[in-house]
Amino acid sequence: MLRRLIALAVASALGISFCPTDASARRTRAAVADAVPSWDVTASCRAAGSIAFGQTPSERVTTCLASEQRTREEITKNWSTFPAADRIGCVKSLTFSPTYTELLTCLEMRLQLKNSRDAKPTDTKPQR
Repeated sequence: MLRRLIALAVASALGISFCPTDASARRTRAAVADAVPSWDVTASCRAAGSIAFGQTPSERVTTCLASEQRTREEITKNWSTFPAADRIGCVKSLTFSPTYTELLTCLEMRLQLKNSRDAKPTDTKPQR
């Protein structure tokens, strides 16, 4: 009986230590919302370079890295104009080898969706 009680206490303590608290989750969300993430996009660019047409793989990697840097600069310049919920949602959705191009696309799509929802519906009745 005592062993079961100890095992239960240990399991509970371990479970609590591995589960983020609400405060921890809020800090993580705030950090994501406050700053553009710093990602190493080299692996993504190497993958793109391996299937390059018209350029050597190393030229494609160089072009890709330059493009990603320009895109990150654009995101950084406009970061505060995107709603925090969109910034958090887009960053969290890009989990496997994320790129700044994908992040910008996600942010722009969310903005367009919001704008289309907020737009006044067009009159679909025919004119007489």
